[in-house]
Amino acid sequence: MTSASPAPRGVYLITPDEPDTARLLARTAPLLAAGATWLQYRNKTASDALRREQATALQALCAAHGVPLIVNDDPALAQAIGAAGVHLGGTDGDIGAARSLLGPDAIIGASCYDQLANAERAVAAGASYVAFGAFFPTTTKVTSSRAHPDLLRQSAALGVLRVAIGGLSPDNVGPIIDAGADLLAVVSGIYAAQDPVATQRAYLARFDTQQ
Repeated sequence: MTSASPAPRGVYLITPDEPDTARLLARTAPLLAAGATWLQYRNKTASDALRREQATALQALCAAHGVPLIVNDDPALAQAIGAAGVHLGGTDGDIGAARSLLGPDAIIGASCYDQLANAERAVAAGASYVAFGAFFPTTTKVTSSRAHPDLLRQSAALGVLRVAIGGLSPDNVGPIIDAGADLLAVVSGIYAAQDPVATQRAYLARFDTQQ
């Protein structure tokens, strides 16, 4: 009899709006090799054709590194390329419908912003994880919500993975991890860093120091 796999902890890497597929892969491959826990494909500026091209290429890359690929906002694309799951924002679709489409083993996440009630509804609908944020100011997207670490503590009873997002850095994530974040979702904090691999390792190291 085998024991259950431990819940994932670490960096939930999210791709930037990169129009060049080859460059996106070249930027991402070293980060997957250096220990990214999950990868989310997100490109708000791409055409449908480019999104399909990039998601397909990233799925192959993630499979080679044993890293689950989550597609942002598009369950149909996630199904088409064989991704591990989908992430849905507050206005991006129905969690129950995504679960029906992708199956019981899919990873389905929900943006819950700064509201515990959003997380409760998402889990009831079938979400695998809930994401709270922004915890700190961020330049990645316009956001009016500001989450507090107490949300991570309060949502522990929901029994799903908890993701923190928004302005996270290796210097400020200590209290976020202490409050119960399983995964740190990061875009520019890693991709825009002078040394992305070293920076990602710095995020990961915080899980070892925050016990």
